[in-house]
Amino acid sequence: MFHPLRVSEVERLTDDAIALSFEVPRELREAFLHTPGQHIALRRTGADGEEIRRTYSICAPAGPEPALRVGVRLVEGGAFSTYAFKELAVGDTVEVMEPMGRFVLEPRPGYFAAVVGGSGITPVLSIASTLLAREPLARFCLVRSDRTVASTMFLEEVADLKDRYPGRFQLVTVVSREEQQAGLPSGQLDRERLARLLPSVLPVADVDGWFLCGPLGLVAGADRALRGLGVDRSRIHQEIFHVDEAASAAPARPAPSASGSTLTATLGGRSGRWPVRDGEPLLETVLRARADAPYACRGGVCGTCRTLLVSGEVAMDRDFALEPEEREAGYVLACQSHAVTPEVELDFDR
Repeated sequence: MFHPLRVSEVERLTDDAIALSFEVPRELREAFLHTPGQHIALRRTGADGEEIRRTYSICAPAGPEPALRVGVRLVEGGAFSTYAFKELAVGDTVEVMEPMGRFVLEPRPGYFAAVVGGSGITPVLSIASTLLAREPLARFCLVRSDRTVASTMFLEEVADLKDRYPGRFQLVTVVSREEQQAGLPSGQLDRERLARLLPSVLPVADVDGWFLCGPLGLVAGADRALRGLGVDRSRIHQEIFHVDEAASAAPARPAPSASGSTLTATLGGRSGRWPVRDGEPLLETVLRARADAPYACRGGVCGTCRTLLVSGEVAMDRDFALEPEEREAGYVLACQSHAVTPEVELDFDR
């Protein structure tokens, strides 16, 4: 559900990134309490009347009072990021969806680590800051990669964690496009480099949970490196922030569509049954009758439209959002799913 929220702060982080903070009225505080690592979707209407939605992770620590702060990086040609970067000001109102997402960590004792790239720091900042503040028996190692020091988001916030928790927070920084006088050599964090780097900076086998966030190439490389180091997949959690054009243009699997299929879907406790138009993703089928169907990116990346396949068979164009356990349990992405059987049933409430 979306709610109109007032922008309370616009902070310049870098030349191409800002942090937006929102004021949450008392009657909506419970709705906007978040688990560390969750995201919100922001919505606006473009000049042509088209609805534009984008998903941004909450970077603020979780607490009894909701603190809604997100980082927005300017994307060339980005319909929402350009608007946010160049037009949004304190006092403006934005339609904001209630927090959601499964890339989360409830604070508990243990040793945790993250490998992030660029704006992938955003949810991990919330995860690490909440964990270290709430759980004195927890430790956290952050391995972050950025293009340059000047392009690095939330420098001050990460430095503050290092100062406040010197014995429990470890920071490893790599920049890919400039040389540093100290620290690690510059260059991309690919699978081979991470396979060498990670065992040299922390005891990989002792880490209770890994959080990988950023561009597809970094996340996939880190996942392969960890699996090669013997880390069980149940300890690896992923969230992809960017998929390059080559990967997004090519479907991961062919998506045949059945002609004349019918979709039954449950959403918000109500069920409906509708004909599926030839070739359309099932999200579009639902949206024709239910404007409240959850979605954001429509690209198979954010996972907002995750739904349980109750019966029937679907084929997905691509999937960059679901965990292996979710796929095995029968979850699919409605924005990428096409009906393969004459009857398909989805449940958005489970």
